[in-house]
Amino acid sequence: MDTKTTDLPDFEKALEELESLVEQLESGELSLDQSLLQFKRGVELTRHCQGVLEQAQQVVEQLIEPDDESSAAPFERED
Repeated sequence: MDTKTTDLPDFEKALEELESLVEQLESGELSLDQSLLQFKRGVELTRHCQGVLEQAQQVVEQLIEPDDESSAAPFERED
């Protein structure tokens, strides 16, 4: 199994890798098989980034909630 498809970088590195993948795909220089592999990796990175953004949004929402104990909710991080 290709370890590249299971390694998920941090958010910023994932965005950089996505930009690189888009450039490679837009160049038209990849074979069909290479293009499919790069596209698959791009989808994986996109989903990873969306998950990271959703977690960040949850944290922000909890931080801006009123400082009222009755509305406090524990933060549960999903890995």
